[in-house]
Amino acid sequence: MFNAQFSSGRAALWFATAAFGVLGLLSTGMAAREDSKSSLAAKELGETLDRVKLDAIAAPDPSDPTSFVAALYFPGAQLLVVSAKYSAPVLLTAKLGKKEYRDIYIDLSSASIPASKVFIMDQGANGLVKDPAGDQPADSWEQGTKSTSFDGDWKKAKISSEAEYGKIFADADDRYAKLLVLLTAEAKKSGS
Repeated sequence: MFNAQFSSGRAALWFATAAFGVLGLLSTGMAAREDSKSSLAAKELGETLDRVKLDAIAAPDPSDPTSFVAALYFPGAQLLVVSAKYSAPVLLTAKLGKKEYRDIYIDLSSASIPASKVFIMDQGANGLVKDPAGDQPADSWEQGTKSTSFDGDWKKAKISSEAEYGKIFADADDRYAKLLVLLTAEAKKSGS
């Protein structure tokens, strides 16, 4: 009888240890995900766009009157964001006044000043992920003529070190989060 109680106690201890181990792995994964500044901003933008029933949004960049940012939103699947200077900002300002957000996205994607263009492909519409798990598609960042796929393979991307990859990611994530905040503010104004 003592052996049976001891065995069941040992089994309970093993299960408790295993459960804490799984929770530890999950919290580590969550902590890594929370390191992305853009994850919360992307979530807020998605929720706002869902609430105001928009699948595209655009906003002026308050730091430069010739720059704009625009996004196409595919709920739960993808967020495509472009930011760039535009040679005829008056045209985009007029489209912004008419809430022609998709047209602004198209203009920035195709006819903006190339050296100023930033394009983000956010797979999952959940913010940038530095090293996606399993078969998750990689987010990508293009600035001017330089493109980076955030798949965790810095060697394949011809980046000199993992630390440099981390810095590129952090800079992109910071800039992306700021662009998302601009878009969210515009979406909130648009819905009121």
